[in-house]
Amino acid sequence: MHAAVLTDLAAPPQYGEHPDPVAEGPGEAVVEVLAAPLHRLTRGHATGSHYAARATLPLVPGVDGVVRDENGRLWYAVLRDRPLGTFAERTVIDRRYTVPLPDDIDPVRIAAAMNPAMASWLALRRRVTFRPGSRVLVLGATGVAGRMAVQIARHLGASYVAAAGRNPSRLAGLTDLGADAAVTYDQIDSVANADVVLDFVWGEPSARAMRSVVMSRALRSTALDWIQIGSVAGQTLELDAELLRAARVQLCGSGVGSVALPDILTELPAIADAVHSSAIDVPARPVPLADVAETWDASSDDRVVYVP
Repeated sequence: MHAAVLTDLAAPPQYGEHPDPVAEGPGEAVVEVLAAPLHRLTRGHATGSHYAARATLPLVPGVDGVVRDENGRLWYAVLRDRPLGTFAERTVIDRRYTVPLPDDIDPVRIAAAMNPAMASWLALRRRVTFRPGSRVLVLGATGVAGRMAVQIARHLGASYVAAAGRNPSRLAGLTDLGADAAVTYDQIDSVANADVVLDFVWGEPSARAMRSVVMSRALRSTALDWIQIGSVAGQTLELDAELLRAARVQLCGSGVGSVALPDILTELPAIADAVHSSAIDVPARPVPLADVAETWDASSDDRVVYVP
């Protein structure tokens, strides 16, 4: 079969021949890969830069995707620490880490959406007690995961969703996705009355935003859930101690490790249903797997999905 193989951390994967996979353990099955997304987690696991990465070279990247089993059934599959990922014509799955999909789904859309959707869906469903009617602020709303967070917050019952980002041109379209307001970081004061903050940014922008949000609260003894999801602006921030005393700030993270795998798997069918029904949308771009070397480091507003 053909696959994308990574042999050098300083170079992209190369498309070529690869031995056929073999199912060896209980619950394993060889499946046909229909669509495999390229996202930060995929790159992070492949290069070892993600905090949960365990794999060693050489390897076939790809930590998730839409697959078809020997009976023709479609599944969304998550792969854990395997040298053979989803960037291949076929791979091996553990059926415990799969979710059945309807026959009429679009594999590319589902593959593109599941990982970025999990970021905010799991944060709201598994890391805090999210109540319908809450006011949500999304920091870093112009990225793929941030754009989906706007939609997911609304889908899960937020009464007000504010989107904040650095790029005004990208912010402009977020009101069409459900945001009540879309502002730059310098305008956070105008939308700071939030009950929940989904933070994909961290670093200095988040430090400034936290002060604005805390100081704007009319009743500071009510909970403010600040969920750290991403760190595109920096791994650390300077947190003023008085902010944690001045209001009931409940700071937590959401990601691999902070949400148990069984809990993740429990939420996946609902995410897939929301994507399938178009309640949640994501721009997806199918790319032949043979073009992996040219697109591995490409920057795009669309989520690249490899189609073997």
